[in-house]
Amino acid sequence: MNKTETLKMAAEIRKLTITAMESIGYGHIGGSMSICEMLAVLYNDIMDVDPKNPKDPNRDYLVLSKGHCGPAVYGALALKGFISKDELKTLNHNGTNLPSHCNRLKTNGVDITTGSLGQGLSLGAGVAMGKKLQCLKGMVFVIVGDGELQEGQIWEAVQFLAHQKLNNLVVIVDNNRRQLDGFTKDVCNPFDLSQKFKAFGFDAIEADGHCVEETYKALSAAKAANTPTAVILNTEKGYGCNFSEIPGFNHFMTITKEMADSAKEDINRRLALALKL
Repeated sequence: MNKTETLKMAAEIRKLTITAMESIGYGHIGGSMSICEMLAVLYNDIMDVDPKNPKDPNRDYLVLSKGHCGPAVYGALALKGFISKDELKTLNHNGTNLPSHCNRLKTNGVDITTGSLGQGLSLGAGVAMGKKLQCLKGMVFVIVGDGELQEGQIWEAVQFLAHQKLNNLVVIVDNNRRQLDGFTKDVCNPFDLSQKFKAFGFDAIEADGHCVEETYKALSAAKAANTPTAVILNTEKGYGCNFSEIPGFNHFMTITKEMADSAKEDINRRLALALKL
């Protein structure tokens, strides 16, 4: 991987996501910010996708099971050339092709429609099984939230994937330890996620989700594994955005132009510092 390019992409995804939300005045900022580094690694270093051939049956698939964080995916798609950066300013507006939750019928580069939490992994499992049955190449990467893991359907899909030995799917857990109404340990304690996945027949790898090098190493190992693998990326909700890192409640926020401008300036400052290290 090219660390410099991946760091730059993560910063750009973050800024474009904030710009998109500022255009409508609100958004699911916390969870969108926590997945920017993993999206940069996926789209810059891991996934085989081509904006000139977005329906290639042998492509890698991305399924954002925590679909309300679609704006961050849109930022990545804009940087890859699937959609235009100007289109990001139509987020959630009437007639947009960029609804808050990802919709494959509306947005170029979106593989699976998501939104109702808990269902994305089952859909990803179907894609992975379909690829195996049709002898198609390509991996399926499914991003789930740690709060979303409270949904029973997630664990039905995990058991199915392990039973079918579908090593062409990687579960990526955005383990930011918070959900809509509090910390996961207080709402419904998840306990040890690695051990839970292993108990269901998965392998599990844990890494710092805001370190692009650790994230790349973990995802590369999962992609090459012979067994279904979960990559648990430890993150911070709202990370990298100065106004969403502070509040106790940052799942969904009102966002003004002043807030967005300040955040983007701070992102540039942090990137410059990181590139010097």
